Amino acid sequence: MPKTFCVTGHDARQRAAAQTLRGAGFRVIGPEAAVLADYVLLPMSQERVSDEVARTLQAVRPGTLLLAGRPGEPLRRAAREADLPLVDYFSRPELECLNAVPTAEGCLSLLLQLRERTVWESDFLVLGYGRIGRAVARRLELLGGHVTVAARSAEQRANARCAGHRAAPLNAVAGLLPGYDAVVNTIPALVLTRPLLEQLPPEALIIDLASLPGGTDFAAAAALGLHAEHALALPGKCAPRTAGALIAQTVLTILEERGELA
Repeated sequence: MPKTFCVTGHDARQRAAAQTLRGAGFRVIGPEAAVLADYVLLPMSQERVSDEVARTLQAVRPGTLLLAGRPGEPLRRAAREADLPLVDYFSRPELECLNAVPTAEGCLSLLLQLRERTVWESDFLVLGYGRIGRAVARRLELLGGHVTVAARSAEQRANARCAGHRAAPLNAVAGLLPGYDAVVNTIPALVLTRPLLEQLPPEALIIDLASLPGGTDFAAAAALGLHAEHALALPGKCAPRTAGALIAQTVLTILEERGELA
């Protein structure tokens, strides 16, 4: 008899995850039948425990495995109190790597919408060259954009150059900013401070892809009349079907490694 997933949440990402799990041979049920579940797939970024999730945790059998993405402390505490094992699927490096693709495509969409100019023959400054920085820079370059990567690490700068981008140390950004009207930040620390923002041309657009609180002084940007967009959770907004499928694939890998799929 196939194992059963209880999928909570009703957004497109969760629906796509449920579809992928069904395709892999699992039975998929909703929270109203949680007592029958072998596993529970919870939505991303549960900073609080919703009524639906609370009812699900109360209904499941002891020892039922919970799988959540970036679970907040309230959810972690609720799982501990219910004596239910909890795995953070978003901590998996393969999901972080794959999620960079819809994040980068969502960034391109914002750049096209908000700049009213082509990527082709435009100049872009990308701050950081981790998974997301690499994905963004590569796609901008493939569309004919001219990309400069600013990164602290000499190795990252070398990798950026090998990929065909210009590269500069992060501490040299102040001298670069006046020449760019499009900046993409991927560094999860404050890098675009007010003194640096003052170096940007007045029509500049900043797309900040870093997790909360971001890498931009947004209050200073607003005071200077700059458009700074904190673009969080782009996979779920721009490509929820892909994002949900990637979550389900990662969850299946977790179960396989735990010996649950034998």
